Amino acid sequence: MPRTKRGTISHRKRKSVLKNAKGFRWGRKNKFKAAKEALMKAWSYAYRDRKVKKREMRSLWNISINSACRKNSTSYSEFIHNLKKKNIELDRKILSTLAKDHPETFKKIIEETKK
Repeated sequence: MPRTKRGTISHRKRKSVLKNAKGFRWGRKNKFKAAKEALMKAWSYAYRDRKVKKREMRSLWNISINSACRKNSTSYSEFIHNLKKKNIELDRKILSTLAKDHPETFKKIIEETKK
């Protein structure tokens, strides 16, 4: 069986890993094994936190909607319940933006749900 030379492939893989580990601290930026382990950890955190980011944003929207509702003398849960009852289909992101940037429009929506 002929001998297989894999130097170029190994070198390319090592170069790729070290390129991705650029900016890491201590030996994790230039030692292949440490860099590979650090990248596996970093990429798994990145994957997980892309999901967490969505959760956190929704909770922030809920908080801003709640504070705007309290200013207009209603509670968040009442407001959301009334929205569903009246079939007003605005998502929390839009409601939060309205509450922050256009409080008069948000107030009109609250009045509409109270009817």
